[in-house]
Order: sequence, then C-alpha cells, then structure tokens
Amino acid sequence: MKLMNFSRKNSPALVRLGCAFGDTCFDITKAIGDDLLEFPRVVFTIEEVLQVKDGLSLLEDQLRGLERSSGGIQSYLFDAADVLFRAPITHPQKLIGIGLNYKDHAEEIKAQPPKQPLLFGMYANAIIGPNQAIIIPPMSRQIDYEAELAVVIARRARHVAVENALDYIAGYTIVNDVSARDLQFADGQWVRAKSFDTFAPMGPYLVTKASLRDADGLTIELKLNGKTMQSSNTRNLIFKVPDLVSYISQIMTLEVGDVIATGTPGGVGFVRNPQVFMKPGDVVEIEIEGIGVLRNSVAAFD
Repeated sequence: MKLMNFSRKNSPALVRLGCAFGDTCFDITKAIGDDLLEFPRVVFTIEEVLQVKDGLSLLEDQLRGLERSSGGIQSYLFDAADVLFRAPITHPQKLIGIGLNYKDHAEEIKAQPPKQPLLFGMYANAIIGPNQAIIIPPMSRQIDYEAELAVVIARRARHVAVENALDYIAGYTIVNDVSARDLQFADGQWVRAKSFDTFAPMGPYLVTKASLRDADGLTIELKLNGKTMQSSNTRNLIFKVPDLVSYISQIMTLEVGDVIATGTPGGVGFVRNPQVFMKPGDVVEIEIEGIGVLRNSVAAFD
C-alpha cells in the first residue's frame, strides 16, 4: 500500500492523508470522516496513523477491501496531478543517516567497507516534500546529491534481534541526503554539511512493509537534469535493513515515526571527474523500485 500526505492545490495549508489506487489517489481523511472507513479517530497524516495502536494494519486491511470494490468510492478519488504531495514523515524524533553503506560507493572512494554501521544524525528542519526546492545556502559551493532508501519505524524498538527487526518497520520511502561537501570535508564530520533547511527531501509515498518486506533487491536510480548519475540496487547494501534496525536499537530507542536513511550508492558528484555539484535551476529525480519518483528542483538562497 502506498500512503501519502497531500494538500489540494486550492487549499495548500490543509494536509490530508491519502493512498494510491492504481493511477488515482484516494482521500483517506474524508473516508474516515464520512464513516466509509472505520478508524478510532480522523487522521490527517501518516504520523497520526502510526500513533494509533495497530492503526496501520487496520487501515491497510480496510483499504484492500475498498480497492477490490468499485462501488461508492468515486467521490473520494482524485488525480495525483491535482494535489501537492507532502513529505510522508515531517517531524520524526530521530532522522538517522548511515554512511558508506553501499559496496559500489565504498569502491568508488577506494575505502574499506565498514565493519559496523556508521551512524550520523540529521534533523527534521531539513525535511521537505516532493517538488519543493532544495535551497543552496550561501555558506557552500559544493552541494551534492545522495539517493537513499529510507526506513520508517512503526513501534518502539529497543534491543531488537535481527530476526525480529521487520516487526518494527512501518514501511519505506525515498530520501535525498543532500550534502555540502566543502563543509563536510572542512569540518571532518557531517553535522553542518547535512543540517541546512531543505537538505532532506522525502517522498513521495510511504510504501508499507506488507508491499516491500525487507526492501532487498530494489533498483535505485538518481537523475540530474535527466542524466543518470546513480544506478544501483539495494542488494548492494553492506548492512541490510534488518541489520540496521537491530544495530541502532542496541544504541538508542527507536520511536514511532523515526526515519533511517540507509546510505547512498556509487555515482555521487564529488567523486566524479570532473566533479558534479547541484546548481540553481537543476532538477534532481530519485526513483526506487516499488516506491516511486522523488523529484525536486534546486534554487539559490533568496
């Protein structure tokens, strides 16, 4: 199931919850409000669904039933072109990045694969949705792209075994882990380089675990102005999704709605010869099999 946060173009301030039904989208918030769907309360975002005990499973079961039925739902359907997609998760308690987690990326920078996951922190201020602009800050001249599969946590996780890790996952989305390379290398660590507003585009959907299971074997591709820059597969992850959830839960308690960006494959801009960095007017698109396309423009700081 593909869940989405969206706004109608005629009322952009009002965020609603929806899902993809084939080539159309379905307004879940309206359906719950009209009692077409039975749910403990009206919800307007994916994060609100995750806060309801077993809410995601309850919603998925009912939506599958509606998808098989064509009667009585036409007034809840709309064309995706008529809405503004929002980030599927906007206020995670934790947004955790994983460094050097693709074999092809380790090879391109001539680094030994890490023996354990390399963790770093990002922040919710950086999150933007699809079709919103990545803003180049005056402080940096080397803004790089990073296509990443992201994991969303469904329930509180502490000291989770690898074999049980999938039980704690709500689903998956796409994150562009934008990085100011000149600041990253000047600082010798990653906080400043990855913390600017707009540096974590996310979306367009949260695809539930029931659809993608452990998200292994998915093609992942990034295009800059239509040119393919990154092309790989999640089977090239050094530490797989269950490994990451288990490992991180040994260090910190993962809370509902937390997001783990699992790392980027080879093809990043700073490694290329000549180097490629994003500039105002660019369009960057990330596609992950089974999830969709996250598209963002690039703009100068105003």
